[in-house]
Amino acid sequence: MSGIKNTTNETYNSIMGNGIKYEIPKFQRDYSWDTENWDELWDDISYLIDNTYQEHYMGYLVLLDKDDNNKIYNIIDGQQRLITMSLLILAALKNINELKDSDEENIKRVELFKNTYIGIIDPATLIPSNKLTLNRNNNDYYKKNLVDIDNDLPSKNLNASEKLMKNCFIYFYNRLKETYTTGVDLAEFIKNIVDKLYFTVIKVGNELNASIVFETLNARGVQLSSADLLKNYLFSVINSDDSTEKEIDEIDDKWQAINNSLGEHKFDDFLRYYWNSQNKTIGKKEVFKTIKNNINTKIQVFELLKELDNLVDSYVALFDYTNSIWNDDPEISENIKLLNYFKIKQATSLLLVAFNKLSTDEFKKLLKRIIIISFRYNIIGKYNPNDIEKTYNNVALSIYKNNSYDIELLRRIYISNEIFEIDFSNKEFTQSMKIPKYILIEIEKNMQGNMKFDIDDKSISVEHIIPKSSENSWENMNYHDIKRAKNRLGNLTLLTVNSNISVDTKSFNDKKTEYLKSNSTLTKDISNYDTWGITDVVDRQKSFAKIAKSIWQIQELN
Repeated sequence: MSGIKNTTNETYNSIMGNGIKYEIPKFQRDYSWDTENWDELWDDISYLIDNTYQEHYMGYLVLLDKDDNNKIYNIIDGQQRLITMSLLILAALKNINELKDSDEENIKRVELFKNTYIGIIDPATLIPSNKLTLNRNNNDYYKKNLVDIDNDLPSKNLNASEKLMKNCFIYFYNRLKETYTTGVDLAEFIKNIVDKLYFTVIKVGNELNASIVFETLNARGVQLSSADLLKNYLFSVINSDDSTEKEIDEIDDKWQAINNSLGEHKFDDFLRYYWNSQNKTIGKKEVFKTIKNNINTKIQVFELLKELDNLVDSYVALFDYTNSIWNDDPEISENIKLLNYFKIKQATSLLLVAFNKLSTDEFKKLLKRIIIISFRYNIIGKYNPNDIEKTYNNVALSIYKNNSYDIELLRRIYISNEIFEIDFSNKEFTQSMKIPKYILIEIEKNMQGNMKFDIDDKSISVEHIIPKSSENSWENMNYHDIKRAKNRLGNLTLLTVNSNISVDTKSFNDKKTEYLKSNSTLTKDISNYDTWGITDVVDRQKSFAKIAKSIWQIQELN
């Protein structure tokens, strides 16, 4: 019967300590946990044991029926945790194994735990029959080198995931060796964790396809990877009766190459931005289902992978202003840097298609317009991000189909001068000073005309004229006026780091003395004020707003 069969809470002991076998589909992603994940698991287990807690929750396991006898399950979600737990137990067994010469009871302990949680050796063939079968890239190394704890681990010719598995094993082996010195203690450790670590196990019927699994589980709050599900689906299309090993290897190599090119960027995000660069916008939860419904043949699978491979380098470059793609154009590099400084991602799909369809000059012009729109809409105005993404999608579709776009498509998200001036006049910054620093430098550049734009100049800092640390009083200001004024842009100015430290919470007159030494016109002008209060802050910010209209503007949309 298709659908979710049952959902139970089970300990690791009840999951692995039985006759059931678990297989990671051969095209599932490789092992990817690293030191941060191992540290977190070790800390959780240590805390669990040290504080005699009854249990520790390990999250979801999603299992798909593979046979009618409920004896073999495919692991849809949770493979990283199960592999790591297996390596942890194997590391404990190796520690026990090294004590067996002095205590024959340790031989029995190793055999018992190994048969219960790792697998047994077939008495006829002498071939290990493991409870856990890994994917095509990891299983051989796991079976031949890690399960066989008598062997030394090879160090050469390992792929990235094999190195991670080896390092995981060594990590837990060393931690256990430092903590436990007898077979009894190590056995108690294993008994503790298998009985106190529990999972929510979701079992689904063997007729259930990945699309329904994804939709159902995400509705329940279990976040599965669209990329992993899509990869499995693509392989299922390729892996038909007439497929060849060469075709399977080719798709695997292409997928891995794209994944490697993405580096730290999420494959799920790349898929969504790719799709939205050519089609109507979809949300994160719709990525797998939507792409799947449009890929039905081998030809379509290879076309999709070819297109992703062609786009991945430019996609990654959109998040890295130092990328070699921008070497020939410092202006584009600076604007890419600024866009990431703003942490604006709604324009990613648009920029992805624009870079590959427009001329360099047209791409540069569009990028500049996006910077200005983002500044007015997102940074100063804080308007609905969904609306701006829909507009960018309309522009992207125009570029994809026609290799051009009408600037009027951008008008609905270009905040008018009147509204922008009001928004700017009331803007406050309570957290990071990166954006205020950028704004002040741009205004300074506008006033001086010859100041080099460099938001990363660490010698320049943002000074709060009314000190940021002020609470109840400063000069003749009361608590309420200080609270209203100190985080407004009108209360901020540019000052060297050393000068900023020296003025700190000094009086306004003392600060003015330091401000006069500044190379900044904005800062020097403050010395013209006799006193400093809420009215001065508001007036100064209004004057900034008038300048801002001319700095951050798209002339054709004014």
